[in-house]
Amino acid sequence: MALFSSSTRDLPSVAAVPGHVAVIMDGNGRWAKKRFLPRVAGHVKGVELVREMVRACLERGVQYLTLFAFSSENWRRPQEEVSLLMQLFVKALEQEVDKLDRNGVRLRVIGDLSRFDPHLQTLIRKGEEKTASNTRLDLTIAANYGGRWDIMQAVNRMLADQPEKRDGWLEADLEPYLSMSFAPEPDLFIRTGGEERISNFLLWQLAYTELYFTPTLWPDFDTAEFDKAIASYQQRERRFGRTSEQLAKTHA
Repeated sequence: MALFSSSTRDLPSVAAVPGHVAVIMDGNGRWAKKRFLPRVAGHVKGVELVREMVRACLERGVQYLTLFAFSSENWRRPQEEVSLLMQLFVKALEQEVDKLDRNGVRLRVIGDLSRFDPHLQTLIRKGEEKTASNTRLDLTIAANYGGRWDIMQAVNRMLADQPEKRDGWLEADLEPYLSMSFAPEPDLFIRTGGEERISNFLLWQLAYTELYFTPTLWPDFDTAEFDKAIASYQQRERRFGRTSEQLAKTHA
């Protein structure tokens, strides 16, 4: 059984502060290029912004933060950049896990981790184990992740466990096998850097998520920018298929 309900079957509760925020952290390379710096300098600055985002979520009462760090399509980037990104991932895990643990943050990493170096896989596993009992904030890093991969692996795992489902299955049958089965669907999706697409991120989970796009590059996305995104979210009418009139009656 999935821990959380589906927005296409049920009516989720709506709070002023989004309970789950998902972010595509775009614009690191362009931020560096504007400053005549190597692209990796933008990624290093981007990691610093992750710390600020985690702190902002803790202060504002966000319970789940999911960050798209490396997509299954990012392997197409120049090999040198990919190698530097992997080194940065290792360094971030070595330096940040203890801090996350002290602040009550639980770390999870989703995606096809089999392609990563064994040392990186070990650091991920140890980081998840160390923080497993923390409850203040669930921080999920999507690495070598793709939304289509997520759905396909979920179907394959479900059918391996329950071969009788080959004759027909429901949403509720599949949901426990999705990478984000431990979290509610995102309330707010943010993409920095000016692009307005979801780029194969959480395709199943974003069905009724409010989308927020900003031209601000990720390294410049500070707490003030985050508050703008939350303010935009608070102006949305979350109908989940209903009419405005129906929604007004429920608030009457």
